[in-house]
Amino acid sequence: MTDYKVEAAKAAMEFIQAGQTIGLGAGTTVSHLVALICQDKDLADSLIFTSSSFKTTNLLLENKLRVQSPALLKHVDIYFDGCDQFDTELNALKSGGGIHTTEKVLASMADEFILMGDEGKFADKLDNTYPVVIEILPQALQVVLHQLKLSYPGVEVKLRMSTQKDGAVISENGNLLADVHFAIIMEPQKLNIQLKLIPGIVDHSLFYRMATKSIIAGKLGVSIITPVYL
Repeated sequence: MTDYKVEAAKAAMEFIQAGQTIGLGAGTTVSHLVALICQDKDLADSLIFTSSSFKTTNLLLENKLRVQSPALLKHVDIYFDGCDQFDTELNALKSGGGIHTTEKVLASMADEFILMGDEGKFADKLDNTYPVVIEILPQALQVVLHQLKLSYPGVEVKLRMSTQKDGAVISENGNLLADVHFAIIMEPQKLNIQLKLIPGIVDHSLFYRMATKSIIAGKLGVSIITPVYL
């Protein structure tokens, strides 16, 4: 059986050139891409890597690849990442890992932000299948929850709690994470702006018009999708 994530990673290799600085997110497809890069030692030795993910950073170090912290960089040639869902404009929801704040920083400094994954990630329009994850300053938790309920009737906000200790999940930035389920489908452009205007929200997991390409593998092969703005 064809592993579509491997096929997407193989297609991503075509965009990588010697001497580049490559940003990587998290997930299975990213892990496959790292494995493929390592098979070409000359290419791998010429590249600099950075990542928004603790797990991916460890994978890069385990493979003896050159890694720099995002804090030391102001430019990335290509940033590769997966997502939970994306639409025809390549608006994407990246709700799983809760590392979207750093992911957005890397995506913003990249010449190319390329999404990778299987065809099941695509939807004509983003829907309510996945929550929008928000990163919240701890001291602003109650006011953020209050403002969300005032602004979006029927909204359900669930603070992420740890399964390994007593208490909330804490982001790499020392903040809280919450899953936001909207009662109605929100228009991405408005939601992107409105959430950022709530004091105390550091950032959210909706990536509005940031991706430049998407590599999608499926039953009909691999497709390279560019955004279609309506």
